[in-house]
Amino acid sequence: MAKKQGPPDVPSPAAATEGKGKLKLIILIVLGLLLAVGVSVGATLYFMSQGEADKPADDAASEDAAPQRQAAIYEVLAPAFIVNFTNAGGRQRYMQVSVALMSRDQAALDGLKEHMPLLRNQLVMLFSSQDFASLATPVGQEMLRQQATASVQELAQKEIGKLAIEQVLFTNFVLQ
Repeated sequence: MAKKQGPPDVPSPAAATEGKGKLKLIILIVLGLLLAVGVSVGATLYFMSQGEADKPADDAASEDAAPQRQAAIYEVLAPAFIVNFTNAGGRQRYMQVSVALMSRDQAALDGLKEHMPLLRNQLVMLFSSQDFASLATPVGQEMLRQQATASVQELAQKEIGKLAIEQVLFTNFVLQ
């Protein structure tokens, strides 16, 4: 049986004012949140800028207290070292190494240059005494670099009386 249909529900004037009241409340809450976020960002920026204003005075005091480190000086040993050594299987192997010396004292480096033939001889002997299998790994190459550094530092201490070299660097390393 057919149901009787009436006119569609028309909102009452009381419901319309209630909806407008909720909209106003939502707008006020959103505005309050935006205001709170703006105040917190402003306060953060204000306090951060005060910290930066005080910071240069602290940096200047710490720079005066710490001694300044001199710039690094590099001396490239040319030509590159080429050494041969015999592998365990009896096969002849070759190694080419380009070496640079790092120092922070130009006078000590110049004093060591007088002993360059002795230094090159010591490095050739060190390089040629290595095992091919150990040099094929990065760890073996780093160990060789550290041995070369110790060898050069020992030579510098013996010949000129001070450690002229901070590090020995390999700028090219080829195994064949």
